[in-house]
Amino acid sequence: MGRGGFKRKGGGRGGGRSTERYNKSYPDLVKDNEKLQTYYNGLLRLEDGAENAAEREDFWAAFRRELPHSFRFCGSKGHAQSVQKLLQTRYIPEIAQIGEYDGHPVSPPQAVPWYPDNLAWWMTTSKTVIRKFPPFAAFQKFLVSETTVGNISRQEVVSMIPPLLMDVHPGMAVLDLCAAPGSKAAQLLEMVHRGEEARVRKVMRSIEKTLAGDNGVVSETIEEVEEVEDDDEEPAAKLSADPGDDGRATGVLVANDADYKRSHLLIHQLKRLSSPNIIVTNHDATIYPSLRLPPLPVEAGAKPAQQIQQRYLKFDRILADVPCSGDGTLRKNVNMWKEWNPGNALGLHLVQVRILVRALQMLKTGGRVVYSTCSLNPVENESVVASAIALCGGPDKIEILDSSNELPQLKRRPGLKAWDIMDKSGRQWRNWEEVETYMASEEGGGIPPSRIVPTMFSNEASDKLPLERCLRVYPHLQDTGGFFIVVLQKKAEFKAKPVPNGPAAPKKQQHNHKPKAAESATTEEAAPAATEAESEAAAETENGDANGAGIKRAAEDDVASVDSQPVKKQKQDGEDAEAEAEAEVKTDADVTEADVKTEVEAETAEAVEEPVVVPAAATPAADAPRPKNGPHYEEPFKYLAADHPVVKEIQDFYALSPRFPSDRFMVRNAFGEPAKAIYYTSGLVRDILVANTASNDGPQQQRSGGTNVKFVHGGVRMFVKQESPSAEVCRWRIQAEGLPLLSGYVGESRVVRLHKKSTLKALLVEMFPKFVDDEWKKLGEVGERLPDLGMGCFVLKVEPRPEDAESEALVGDVPLEPMALPLWKSFHSLNLMLPKEDRAAMLLRIFNDTTPLVNNSLKEKNNNKKTADAAVDAATAPAATGEDATMTDAGAAPAEEINEYDAEDAPSS
Repeated sequence: MGRGGFKRKGGGRGGGRSTERYNKSYPDLVKDNEKLQTYYNGLLRLEDGAENAAEREDFWAAFRRELPHSFRFCGSKGHAQSVQKLLQTRYIPEIAQIGEYDGHPVSPPQAVPWYPDNLAWWMTTSKTVIRKFPPFAAFQKFLVSETTVGNISRQEVVSMIPPLLMDVHPGMAVLDLCAAPGSKAAQLLEMVHRGEEARVRKVMRSIEKTLAGDNGVVSETIEEVEEVEDDDEEPAAKLSADPGDDGRATGVLVANDADYKRSHLLIHQLKRLSSPNIIVTNHDATIYPSLRLPPLPVEAGAKPAQQIQQRYLKFDRILADVPCSGDGTLRKNVNMWKEWNPGNALGLHLVQVRILVRALQMLKTGGRVVYSTCSLNPVENESVVASAIALCGGPDKIEILDSSNELPQLKRRPGLKAWDIMDKSGRQWRNWEEVETYMASEEGGGIPPSRIVPTMFSNEASDKLPLERCLRVYPHLQDTGGFFIVVLQKKAEFKAKPVPNGPAAPKKQQHNHKPKAAESATTEEAAPAATEAESEAAAETENGDANGAGIKRAAEDDVASVDSQPVKKQKQDGEDAEAEAEAEVKTDADVTEADVKTEVEAETAEAVEEPVVVPAAATPAADAPRPKNGPHYEEPFKYLAADHPVVKEIQDFYALSPRFPSDRFMVRNAFGEPAKAIYYTSGLVRDILVANTASNDGPQQQRSGGTNVKFVHGGVRMFVKQESPSAEVCRWRIQAEGLPLLSGYVGESRVVRLHKKSTLKALLVEMFPKFVDDEWKKLGEVGERLPDLGMGCFVLKVEPRPEDAESEALVGDVPLEPMALPLWKSFHSLNLMLPKEDRAAMLLRIFNDTTPLVNNSLKEKNNNKKTADAAVDAATAPAATGEDATMTDAGAAPAEEINEYDAEDAPSS
């Protein structure tokens, strides 16, 4: 369940990890809660009969056990499987020999049976044992190292399910509405790029021939490449799956979170995948703004009114992993045993409905929304699904898909068709009629208990829906956490009805939108209903939910109700603690792109409703609490012209193929000039950023105007500025994360090839190795080329050869993989421009070597300082002689620049 579904007043994080969880050991916590157990025993029919009694014991016993430790291999499929193989061949045999620890059996990791390609793994051995027991030291180091560089994601297994049911294909536009901390978003991003590696490899064959001098003519067309494709290969790997951009992915993932700080945790998670197809935004998911696309070219003879037709992006797939009460995470968030209260779920119901309705509005006809929570409460699950379908036109417009055949080895239970609702006091209600009878009584006083609303109950309309197609995952079925997932398909466009407001509180308890009131209000004391006039105004808008002032205010009021809850659990997720731990570990379909745009335009033209563009007035009111440091400011995204002098310099220096797009380079500053870093984005990301960023002043922006979309990240950093040793050397060196995109287009004059593992190891262990006299010989085949190389940045292409395999069999236990790495040559040294974490991870992965890195530049810097200090002492001492300091290698990249932190990526406030 995501944590970024709506914007919390005052900018607080809400939800999350209690310090008490870490100050107490598990045996100190009493894992019992009478209301919790009574409610779910009745709801899941676990009360009567011997068979039900046995399942009841299994259900609660599973919730009381600690979760298995789980992780997923990520990145491109080929690379992920090679890292996974290393786990199987190097670490599992070592763990299997341990046998037991402290009297308990120790089991090695096992593949999660239902996850495709065995890329997800788990083990029942406690994390505490893994982290502290010496025999696990090598395995723990492997996990930390590969997590740091992005090859492993530590993620709870149930949180891996929703993306797998979205059926994402190459070329699709995907939105994750509540994305932080980013584990599911990372899965989706991998799916956007699925098959890209193989597709690009096919195209590169023809480009390499061009760069080698075939008269500048590409000798193999896409059609010729397709003719020799393997019929047995994965469909996504065929060039026809996404041919519009030389095999590169043309789709996009927009990942959103309402919390600004958590959006940067999301960026940290996603940047490790080095994708130019990513956009990160910071918005309330209940009123997520529509994203504009550039207008189509003006046709000759078109009337003035037809010349500018605004287009909006419709998404193929949307994940609504919404904020929830999180009672499915009892195994991880053990404090919930004593803090659980049914009011937590009741206060979130309308917010969840609004998010799901908004998701369905932004969806393309025929597209899918996957709605999920880590709660088992039907108030947050089946009732939300039924309510959203009713508001969006019923089953004729929105269909619940049957996904029972998906992930066949995943054990699950069907969704509920009927349910009771428990209020905050523990009283249960079967239907809305009972609530109305209570409200009419003297005790009720016209106010429903715990802000219960009619949409929370099953009714005649919901009875006709196939809610049994929803998936419920229980902890005792397969040793997981609890989760709810449903797959919805949009069958036709619709005009959504406004989401009903919650019941009005008594006047003396009404929330006055001031911070202190928000802090002191209880669930029952929350927001007043919007006025009838406001509701009618909202209903008259084309969208029905997000532009109406009454709806906007109602959403804010529901959030205020949630914020006021004493237990901050509404946004907990089984993956959150793992993702935050990763951040702490860090030391540092033939569819072209044009086709995608055409389809989007057609879908938009057919749409009944107009997209939501959040006006400035929809920003938080002046009396709303502000972040401590004021509103957050993000540097604007500005694209460089294809004929910009810096772009031309880069193209000439690296002899780039003309097939590499020159109109996708971007900077992040108000001046629109390269200062420290240059980014690269896909074509669709460029179109979205340009059309929705008011600070882009080009002709395109003047036609489309700006919107109030808050972008916080986009694309991948491709070049960083570097002091050059001479005027002939380009000052823009290729950044490691951008190199996989660029390497195939770089001319031979800027390419160095490496074939032997021993050479790679030497370059990894030693930073800035000198090549004076005969020292270049220790760099093998790379050293042999040094005399012929100029200075500046090169692409080091690692290309293993069969003839070297036997002689290098003992140099590490993992075969060398093809890869491209940035290399910098100065006057007297050569250096791989990789962060030290990447170097260490590669040494461990390929060579099983934990040798400390040797930083010659740092040594020399320290020696220079000592020499300078000695010179100062000598100058002030009688009869002392000074000596000149040894100069550092001119043009060498300073050691600290290898791990530089780009200020343009930093959160600003």
